[in-house]
Amino acid sequence: MTVLFGVFLLTLLVITAIAIVRTKNLFVAVMLLGIFSLLIAANFFVLDAADVALTEAAVGAGISTVLFLGALALTSEFERTPTRRRGLSLAVVVCATLVVLYATFDKPTFGDPNAPVHQHVAPWYLENEPELIDIPNVVTAVLGSFRGYDTLGEVFVVLTAGIGVLFLLSARPGAGARGRQAARDGSRIGLQNDVIPRVVGRMLVPFILLFGLYVQFHGEYGPGGGFQAGALIAAAFILYALIEGEERTLEVLPRNTLIALAAGGALLYGAVGIAGILMGAEFLNYSVLASDPITGQQWGIILIEAGVGMTVSGVLLLVFHAFAARDQA
Repeated sequence: MTVLFGVFLLTLLVITAIAIVRTKNLFVAVMLLGIFSLLIAANFFVLDAADVALTEAAVGAGISTVLFLGALALTSEFERTPTRRRGLSLAVVVCATLVVLYATFDKPTFGDPNAPVHQHVAPWYLENEPELIDIPNVVTAVLGSFRGYDTLGEVFVVLTAGIGVLFLLSARPGAGARGRQAARDGSRIGLQNDVIPRVVGRMLVPFILLFGLYVQFHGEYGPGGGFQAGALIAAAFILYALIEGEERTLEVLPRNTLIALAAGGALLYGAVGIAGILMGAEFLNYSVLASDPITGQQWGIILIEAGVGMTVSGVLLLVFHAFAARDQA
């Protein structure tokens, strides 16, 4: 039954992807991309990758859709005339598809316990995690402790990408001031004149924030963590901005606070690692943070996940406000 449902989802994915390519209305394409992300998230749930599914649903179907709509406000509703070199484009797509299909022949069978990925370090993680960290969600233990360096790099990648996007979107002088003035008079962003979205949105925002906090501090026991929580919290504030206006949202979380969140989260992550060095252990070794090594590991994971959530939410909201402050082309 699970296999049939997976095939059904993959079929919908193919149909949605074809529709995205074929449509010439960019608004329709953005909406279909949101549906595509939800289908991908459902596939991840079927594959028992609940942590990834939460991230895909929050970022792919939620925040990315809003950012695409913000970008769409700066351009035309329909795509330009397609290039005349359609034959070359088709040839590139066909060649890439054949290469991907050929590469799949060497993949192990779905669910094969003898697959290389299950014979490398995964057995060691599963065997030693209860003794070294002792939290139910092994994924959080791997990402937060065993592979803490990788996660730290991802946090700084998110921060660097956010800085780059902010530089690009603030390139025109005076764009921010004009965007703020437009936000004050309600002409730039928001659904202030739509009763149903405002009523439903006001009801949803507190629950989204509560769920984001639950995912943040429950990631040791179930699916979740800083990346998912940061995206959910950012989505709540973006929804609030859409129903109440950007200016009201900036009164709650000013840009300086968002900058402090984005940078402070990455610094908090690094500070936890440095604290381990100062206490006589290796960088990002949390065992020395408490008298009991297991308790130290758990406290370290909580702290670095808080840093991840701060950076992700801060960067996403800064990018959203940068889009909202731009003038329509």
